[in-house]
Amino acid sequence: MIRLFFNLEWKQFSRASYFQKGIAIKILLFLAAIYFGGAAIMLGVGLFFIAKKIKPDLDPIILVNNFLIYWFLFDIVIRFFLQQLPVMNIKPLMTIPIKRNTVIHYLLGKTALSFFNCIALFIFLPFSIVLLVQGYAVVNVFCWFLSIIILTFCVNFINFLINKNNTFFYSIAGVLFVFLGLETYGFFKISEPIGKAFNMLYQQPYLVIIPLLFLFLLYKKNYSDIRKGFYLDGAISKKADRVKSLDLNWVNRFGSVAVFLKNDIRLILRNARPKQVLLMSGLFLFYGLFFYTQSAYKNMPAFLAFASMFVTGGFLMTFGQLVPSWDSEYYKLLMSQNIPYSKYLESKWYLMVVAVFVSFILSIPYLYFGWDIFGMIAAGALFNIGLNSFITLFGGALNRVPIELNVKAKAFSNTNGFNPTQMLIALPKLVLPMLLFYVPYKIINFQAGLIVLALSGVLGIVFRNFFLSKIEGVYQKGKYKTIAAFAEKK
Repeated sequence: MIRLFFNLEWKQFSRASYFQKGIAIKILLFLAAIYFGGAAIMLGVGLFFIAKKIKPDLDPIILVNNFLIYWFLFDIVIRFFLQQLPVMNIKPLMTIPIKRNTVIHYLLGKTALSFFNCIALFIFLPFSIVLLVQGYAVVNVFCWFLSIIILTFCVNFINFLINKNNTFFYSIAGVLFVFLGLETYGFFKISEPIGKAFNMLYQQPYLVIIPLLFLFLLYKKNYSDIRKGFYLDGAISKKADRVKSLDLNWVNRFGSVAVFLKNDIRLILRNARPKQVLLMSGLFLFYGLFFYTQSAYKNMPAFLAFASMFVTGGFLMTFGQLVPSWDSEYYKLLMSQNIPYSKYLESKWYLMVVAVFVSFILSIPYLYFGWDIFGMIAAGALFNIGLNSFITLFGGALNRVPIELNVKAKAFSNTNGFNPTQMLIALPKLVLPMLLFYVPYKIINFQAGLIVLALSGVLGIVFRNFFLSKIEGVYQKGKYKTIAAFAEKK
């Protein structure tokens, strides 16, 4: 039966009109997997010696166990944003004599092949081999390694649960940041008491039964949740939600683009996926803290300019790069209306401009790091408004990947908005501001770099209509290809 499922999924993939695009994505992801997998193996091989060098008086296995809690918490956060949960079209299967249990077990079993599970294997298997070479007990090392892999699968099934309720995720992310803060400033080192628990897994091999039992309970929980909704009427029926009317009269001041802006605001506030992206964009406000607090970057101002782009450009880069995919579910209806395409694009531009302006206001506390840093953030905001916004809109013309707005039930819905084009369009958005700042900085001084970066954004605003008209031409040229792509059911 498992073989049949694999065969059906391959036929669905190979016979679809997006087959070639899917192959390109798979090749890119495969190359990325090779790179990160190789890096993980290198880390695993050197982990023992790195730990020995950091604290020569402490057993490396103890030091690694002390920080495993951060590994698993960080793994949960990364999986929430990046791991695509298994997708399967179950409606045809529910009308033929195939047991529900078999389909659900197959669906959950597919997660074992996730690259996120392999990362732990690539790191801790070489580390375990080094431990054996260094003379550690075979049984202890094997059971410890088995416990780590089992806990990795536990994280995998925890990701199923938190994807259905964002509250769980934000609680876990909050705990991670609190632990990191307390650990960094020495108030309370959570790594020590929890590290003792992981040390027990190494010292008492029979305790491997505990993570195994935890995995069993999580599997049963996910199995039970999926089985409850595994009915034909449950799959096809729509849940009627009461939608609260929003008073958006204040948007009317934007004139003819107000109707589009209202539509986008309602889309963000009423759907799960846009809400998630909006919250993610808020995290970009703290991106500068990773650069401005490190003395190593003070002599590399080009990287500070790079960081400044993200401080105010979070919404632009997360929400903006998926224009017009956000409207994919009703794009055909939208394009059939007697409305100028230029107004549609202008509304998206206004939305990104407002988001950059709000982010800039919220970034005022960065004055703590000095006027030079805040000036760089201001120049980056102008660049985001004047040039980055247009580059993003141009990239949207080449993005024809539909998005399902409601992603609460990820086990049965495909929310993949990834496109290789986004990676190519992202290059000028990241490299161009660094060049615009670095060249005059190197030739003249720091202030000259800021002025050039800011002026580039001002020029973009001045020639706004010119850029929008050129971008409109690209959208109009690919209009019917985009409609056909959005109509494709994956």
